[in-house]
Amino acid sequence: MNIDPTSSKYVIKASIRANGVVNKSDVVGAVFGQTEGLLGDELDLRDLQKSGRMGRVEVEIRSDKGKSNGEIVISSSMDQVETSVFAAALETVERVGPCKATVKVTALEDSRSTKRETIIDRARTLLIDLIKNSRTAGSTITDTVRQALQVEEIVRFKGKLPAGPNVETSDAVIVVEGRGDVLNLLKHGIKNSVAVEGTNIPREVVGLSKERTVTAFVDGDRGGQMIIQELLQVAEIDFIARAPENTEVEYLTHKQIMKSLRDKVTAELFMEQNKWARPESGNSKKPPKKNTSKGPSKIGSKPSPAPKTAAPKAAEPAAEPVVASPIFIKQLDQLQGSKNARLLMGEEMADEVSIGGLQEVLEKHKSNGVNTLVMDGIITQRLIELVSKAGIKTVVAEKKGPLPRDPVGISMFTREDLA
Repeated sequence: MNIDPTSSKYVIKASIRANGVVNKSDVVGAVFGQTEGLLGDELDLRDLQKSGRMGRVEVEIRSDKGKSNGEIVISSSMDQVETSVFAAALETVERVGPCKATVKVTALEDSRSTKRETIIDRARTLLIDLIKNSRTAGSTITDTVRQALQVEEIVRFKGKLPAGPNVETSDAVIVVEGRGDVLNLLKHGIKNSVAVEGTNIPREVVGLSKERTVTAFVDGDRGGQMIIQELLQVAEIDFIARAPENTEVEYLTHKQIMKSLRDKVTAELFMEQNKWARPESGNSKKPPKKNTSKGPSKIGSKPSPAPKTAAPKAAEPAAEPVVASPIFIKQLDQLQGSKNARLLMGEEMADEVSIGGLQEVLEKHKSNGVNTLVMDGIITQRLIELVSKAGIKTVVAEKKGPLPRDPVGISMFTREDLA
């Protein structure tokens, strides 16, 4: 059924039941034939369609066990009174072909409400763009020139990852989350950083960690913690530094960056403080770092102290996976066909937004008790990155797209999983 509610004022929806097997053409013929002349020449359906005041008669019909059920949808550009009269006339259809039938109007909707929602969403987007452009216009000339220089200094490590120009030659490397973090470090003179760009750690960073002294420098939020967890699982990290709580590396000042890097701790101490255990940490040793530096690095160039001998520490049991709640399929059914998403606090709904505005909402919902996202859409890698930063631990959707690997600390359910 192809209905465009933005091309008319109202939409008439009606259900139809027939005591026999009928086709779409039979229903359309019955509507035209049994309403013809009923309301006079002014409301004749054929004339209304020719003048553009009524849309096509769209029908979906299904037959089962000798009976047929379906839905009729007609768009209208007439006024409320005329539309209501014609909708009532639909219920006079008593036969479809040779079969007895019953038509019942289920809804008479004002399609202009959809237009209003579209206007609100578009106006919000335009306002955000206007604010961003205004901020850019207010920048000083020196800031603009400095930013242009930073962009020119950024290179692509292995042709893929945003990085500072000294990553190839430095014996100490700082691993950060995104391109904005690399830019901010360049702004303050640190040129040996490389970005992982998400929770899916690239193999280039894994290989780099086996040859260099690596410091992970991440945001002080839930997303930063998840990146540390994955780095410790797939790479060989020596030191860990974190931005102040609920702040991002991209927005740190020079003083904050230097303090965070001075306060870095060894990976072993960080895991002990957080009661984590590195996988197979008692069975393998990290090979000596390959020193490819032509000179000392500005940040993180000090050699790491020799590790103290200690008895292997038993890994703590992993957290139990989230169990699918009956509320998930109920919420998913309610959202079906709406292209909306709901944020839940336990089993209570905290917010409902369109999928188009979901990114903006997730960026604002940080550490506020929301732990579940239910959406009439598809789980993507970009969505996983957004919910991890928002502290959401459970995602429920209609389908799941291709992901490089299952995310750490996030449970995912599709309609098929919940069936």
